[in-house]
Amino acid sequence: MYDEAGKAVSIDVDTVQFNKVWRNITSTQLVTLDVEGKRYDAFIRDTEYNIMNDSVLHADFFAVSNTKKVTRTYKIQYSGTAAGVLKGGFMVKHIPEITLKALPKDLPVRVVVDVSGVNIGDIYKVKDLNLGDKVEVLTSAEGSLVSVAPAR
Repeated sequence: MYDEAGKAVSIDVDTVQFNKVWRNITSTQLVTLDVEGKRYDAFIRDTEYNIMNDSVLHADFFAVSNTKKVTRTYKIQYSGTAAGVLKGGFMVKHIPEITLKALPKDLPVRVVVDVSGVNIGDIYKVKDLNLGDKVEVLTSAEGSLVSVAPAR
């Protein structure tokens, strides 16, 4: 585990408990580590995985203070069926990911765009995302995430 100042400490974690957590979280989700009675919020930064026996050999944790903003890149996930697609249009995905900056505790787990309200000719832009006032979007606000083109 290493921190924002670059100080590193070697720790052991319970393999079973780690695997339960590791398989169900995103790279932008904080985990809480209890190291000798002291609790740390941390990201799982990197893992070394053995494909032969389906086990994690090594993991790097990045402990954060929650007082310094961090920058993270998110792949855009989509939900729903665009209204324009139901009318025969084609959904076009433009920007595959966006970059956000916030305190670690304020970062969203994932960025999901509900496309159900996007009609033919509409463009869902980065500025249309509602991520709250604690999250700064570093990607251009005018960037197009998804649009629906008319049938050819």
